[in-house]
Amino acid sequence: MWIWLGLAALALIGELATGTFYLLLVALGLAAGGVAAWFGAHIEWQLVACGVVVLLGLAALRKARVLKKREVDPGRNADVNLDIGQTVMVDAWAANGTARVWYRGAHWQAELAAGQPAHGGEHVITELRGTRLVLTPKDAAGGR
Repeated sequence: MWIWLGLAALALIGELATGTFYLLLVALGLAAGGVAAWFGAHIEWQLVACGVVVLLGLAALRKARVLKKREVDPGRNADVNLDIGQTVMVDAWAANGTARVWYRGAHWQAELAAGQPAHGGEHVITELRGTRLVLTPKDAAGGR
């Protein structure tokens, strides 16, 4: 019994160090194995109790979408792409909503963000789509 609970404590310490839910599930399963040992179950049933609790916990967390992978769109995330939030100057927009802007020492293709007015002036980079900058007028972007 004490071996099960000691391993559960180690798994909890590992959980605190990593911040995932997987080691928490393992700790709960190990604790269930310890409880089964305390009730006098044979080692086979202790292992079954451990496995069942881990699998049920995993199923419950997946159903609750706690373990769902959080996708980060690098084209819109300023933490991933340092170009987001930078300002550029647009002289004029073409009829199709595109422009060429000077940014970081080169000419870039730019397009106007959906629903924004097409006028020249300072614009903020709000997204990158491949090598094309998506721009929002600076006053509409919250005056960044």
